[in-house]
Amino acid sequence: MPSYNRKFDLSVEDIDLIEESLRARGRELSRMRLALSEENPAHLESIRVIEDDQRTGEELLGRLHDQKIFYRPRTSVYVSG
Repeated sequence: MPSYNRKFDLSVEDIDLIEESLRARGRELSRMRLALSEENPAHLESIRVIEDDQRTGEELLGRLHDQKIFYRPRTSVYVSG
């Protein structure tokens, strides 16, 4: 039985593209969610599905962020911003 590939060769540009795609998807889902009315019972299931999808995308963006190693110079004074 085949197993999962545990090694991925993604560049920084690939990860950036994935993050931007997830953000664009989140914006589109947000627009869809705003277009639906909570007073309409027919929309309740669609709203739940959209919110679940938004949550999943945000959690994936969070996991990607947590795996990043941010550069901080060691030889000079670091000034943020």
